[in-house]
Amino acid sequence: MLQDLITTLHAVGKPTELFQTDDGTRLLILPYGGRILGMFAPGSEENFFWTNSVLNSVESARAYYASDDWQNSGGDRTWLAPEVDFFFPNFPNVDIAGYWQPRSLDPGHYELTRMGQAVTLTNRLHLDAFRSRKRVEVEISKSVGAAPNPLRYGPKIQVGAVDYAGHTLETSLTILDADAAPLVGLWSLTQMPHRGELFIPTYSKPEPRIYFGLVDTPPDELSMSDRLVRFRMRAPGEHKIGIRAALTAGRIGYMYPTGSRYALIVRNFFVNPSGEYADVPWTEPDDRGYSTQACSVNSRWGEFSEMEYHIPAIGGSTGLHHIEDRSQLWAFRGSREDIESIARALLSSEI
Repeated sequence: MLQDLITTLHAVGKPTELFQTDDGTRLLILPYGGRILGMFAPGSEENFFWTNSVLNSVESARAYYASDDWQNSGGDRTWLAPEVDFFFPNFPNVDIAGYWQPRSLDPGHYELTRMGQAVTLTNRLHLDAFRSRKRVEVEISKSVGAAPNPLRYGPKIQVGAVDYAGHTLETSLTILDADAAPLVGLWSLTQMPHRGELFIPTYSKPEPRIYFGLVDTPPDELSMSDRLVRFRMRAPGEHKIGIRAALTAGRIGYMYPTGSRYALIVRNFFVNPSGEYADVPWTEPDDRGYSTQACSVNSRWGEFSEMEYHIPAIGGSTGLHHIEDRSQLWAFRGSREDIESIARALLSSEI
């Protein structure tokens, strides 16, 4: 709940900022980690995002933030790719036991500025690329704005009482020491409550790349047709897939039950198949080209589902030192019938 999160985080020295758009959408911004921790429909205290259960009390939150573990508060965050370059200090050993989230990236040292109706988070950091043995200095900037309901015009969908919240996220990446910089790309990850179903619209039938997991899972956990990938996120453990940029339509959605109703979150983003998508499977560092990813987590890290997307990298041989990205996040809550109707309109008629 919104007020509970604000109270708990303030009590443990992690202040938040509340941003409201013209349509009444409220965003709870946590500078610690550069996160949009919550998104709330007008008049609702129910978060569309997943937040770590340690935030349910001041005592557990204080102990968590005092620990040396990676502190995944939840919500929507920005990382940098390729993961195999920046998260494995012992490369070429890419065993999960050696995985390390660089603290300069998360939580980083984000500074929040507010000018009029604009809220911006900025993090300047050094990052080691363990594969190329280079060090890069970059700046990440994130700002939020309104995203009106995408279904407000055109043929009306006959639905009942449906909550809506949405926002636009503008993100930029700048390499500050460009001469010897490795490939580096923006990576967006949105965390949602577990045990829902994720949808990736495609232009043709893909062969999803399994990064890890999906071995002893139910047979219908992952399925695909000529126009849609479906990923039921319910299994224990950690499971991740990727879809190449050339096949993806620039949207990804996730539907999950919440009490007696259902929620749908849709990310709308730009895909450029001619760009250099740099993230790769851990054991095949030359297998590039993946724009869209999804990760199901039910382990010591928590119980949540992630929809992820990348934008083309800069640095390396690209000759680029700066890139900007703009995406929208649309969220709806209502009856299952209504939410499925909206999902069919925004994602695929096969839902």
